[in-house]
Amino acid sequence: MKTNKRSTIFVCFLMAVSLSTYAQLNTPRGSQLATVSQRIGVSDVSITYSRPSVNNREIWGKLVPYGMNNLGFGTATAAPWRVGANENTLITFTHNATVEGKPIKAGTYGLHIEMKDADSATLILSKDTAAWGSFFYDEKNDAIRADIATKSSPHHELLTFEFNTVNPNFAIASLVWKKKEIPFKVAFDVTNIVLDDFREKSKGQLGFQRQNWEQAANYALNNGGDLNEALGWIDGAIQGKFYSQKTFNNLAIKGKILNKLGKTNEYAALMDEASAMATTNQLNALGYQMVAAKDYDRALKYFKLNVANNPKDANSHDSLGEYYKTIGDKKNAIKYFKKSLALNPPANVKANSEKHLKELGAL
Repeated sequence: MKTNKRSTIFVCFLMAVSLSTYAQLNTPRGSQLATVSQRIGVSDVSITYSRPSVNNREIWGKLVPYGMNNLGFGTATAAPWRVGANENTLITFTHNATVEGKPIKAGTYGLHIEMKDADSATLILSKDTAAWGSFFYDEKNDAIRADIATKSSPHHELLTFEFNTVNPNFAIASLVWKKKEIPFKVAFDVTNIVLDDFREKSKGQLGFQRQNWEQAANYALNNGGDLNEALGWIDGAIQGKFYSQKTFNNLAIKGKILNKLGKTNEYAALMDEASAMATTNQLNALGYQMVAAKDYDRALKYFKLNVANNPKDANSHDSLGEYYKTIGDKKNAIKYFKKSLALNPPANVKANSEKHLKELGAL
């Protein structure tokens, strides 16, 4: 059969494409890919890397040379270590963060390390995430550089990233391989991240519910937020908005904010108003709150009111006993602890009353 030259070339091209396609067989890597992540507050930091083995090799100063080096490939004449094998090791932050105290914007970065010597290193985060390894490293793309002291560690055959120290606002990420650890601190401004998220979402459906404003005000109160802003939020929850409703809980939150702002007279008056709306447990908690504030007159008023309202509640008598013990009135403390025990208290209240009576020498 007769064929023309153009048809032959086209068939050859299709065969080449087909062979190229089949050449992309997905086979296992020698250094397996891994991702480790850690949540800090409401933010995540994750590291994606390839994990070579020690395999009886001398690592530090040999396989991973000290200093910046010409790797003999790519455009970099002075390259750091790629921190693993294969393509770029990547680190991702879901929110703005700090690394070793230096600010870094949310996003993904290439992670490199320059090993200075056996005891020190420089962590490098690069804006270039697409290059292979560090063969095309360019310091112009550096987002941050941070000097780090290395540590000794138990032997790790596989290169590993770990988060072994995790606190509410920061975590320590550690690269460990062979018998060396390279730790670095990642931190987030958790309070402002949480409150910024609320500020943005409160413009939408979330802002139509009173409880969300209460939660935001309470979070700001307990986590170093702007107290005047929190006071505005809780005032809106209490009155003036279509979703407002005065409750014991939001009055108690407002009271704590006022107290922290040093407005003690306003705080005390508001707690008196809240006490009239309180349940037995809430009034009891309010009494302890006054003890903590050293407002013993109000504490006594609230504890006595609870006993008057609930004369058969053992816990109310137990709490009044604790009040009297706190101010050094041994006689009345013993009286109310014994009254608590006479009311067939639950196990935890019984144990508490008995403990205090033993300490007072009355049991």
